[in-house]
Amino acid sequence: MLDTRIKPIVMPKWGLSMSEGKVTGWLKPPGTKISVGDEILEVETDKIAGVVEAGDAGILRRAIGARDTIYPVKALIGVIADEEVSDDEIDAFVAGYAAPAEDDGAAEESGPKYEFADTPFGRLRYAKRGEGERAIVLIHGFGGDLDNWLFNIDALAGAGTVYALDLPGHGQSDKVIGEASLGWLSGAVLAFMDTIGLGKAHLVGHSMGGAVAMRTALDQPGRVASLGLIGSAGLGAEINSGYTDGFVAGSSRRDMKPVLEQLFHDPGTVTRQLVEDILKYKRLDGVDDALRALSASLFPASRQSEILADRLKAADVPVLVVFGASDKVIPPAHAQALGKRARAEVLGEAGHMVQMEKANKVNELLLDHIGR
Repeated sequence: MLDTRIKPIVMPKWGLSMSEGKVTGWLKPPGTKISVGDEILEVETDKIAGVVEAGDAGILRRAIGARDTIYPVKALIGVIADEEVSDDEIDAFVAGYAAPAEDDGAAEESGPKYEFADTPFGRLRYAKRGEGERAIVLIHGFGGDLDNWLFNIDALAGAGTVYALDLPGHGQSDKVIGEASLGWLSGAVLAFMDTIGLGKAHLVGHSMGGAVAMRTALDQPGRVASLGLIGSAGLGAEINSGYTDGFVAGSSRRDMKPVLEQLFHDPGTVTRQLVEDILKYKRLDGVDDALRALSASLFPASRQSEILADRLKAADVPVLVVFGASDKVIPPAHAQALGKRARAEVLGEAGHMVQMEKANKVNELLLDHIGR
């Protein structure tokens, strides 16, 4: 039996398709006192580079994962324990450690990784995690897809059943945009909820997805239990058109990489594979027309066309707003647009993809907001 005083650090599983990750560097040396939430090492996957945050407190006693080495998900890469645990006990723990056996959730992952809903707005891809009567729907932003929630979907499943979908024109959903407006995209979200049988849900939206979530709450308040707005559009007029225009126009790795780097506080988060995945998506039939239509309608002349903050102030729905202090796409000052009407948090050392760069903190805020 393994010593419960000793806490393993394992290769995390970020998203449905991740099976392995590469340790790119330790941020804390062995012997460092660790608190829950401390950033302890960096890992790169075939999708994105990210930081592993400590889930336990203690002292980093072993940094087993070697730099530039690939490990399978759940492999032991480090050990946390207090001072009173001897080195011999640590060695015995490491020698006897075996990755946890697959549970029901893991068995589910061995089957189809994604599902599809046939709606009046087209065929929409989605991922589903967790169980429970409470429903949470995650809505990505402009040019994104459900993988924008890689670091959040499993954590939020502790609060209920979580659905992350690809909006029309995005990811692996149908690429036809019937109308390039927040109202039409909101209709697609409601149609998705109808198709899978959700009467009411907590909506969490990032960037453009936040504006879609707001519009849904305003148009159909009985369908929305709460709003989580992450780096959200729709709260103010300003937006960095250099990002949106660059994303639409980018057709090569040289063009796209600096555009995507604007999304993060740490530009090193953007991997070569992430750039290639975006370019591959942009080459699909219908994507260029969909992105150009949305950009022209929602973000014309370097401004946001639909500001919903004043209307939302009068709505009867709980609201959490989270921004990254280094957001280069939408000004972090927009976090205060709702005043006392919403809880607002601006997180340091995070950019527009704050839900990735500060995943543990964002997940904690959302779980407190939604209710565990």
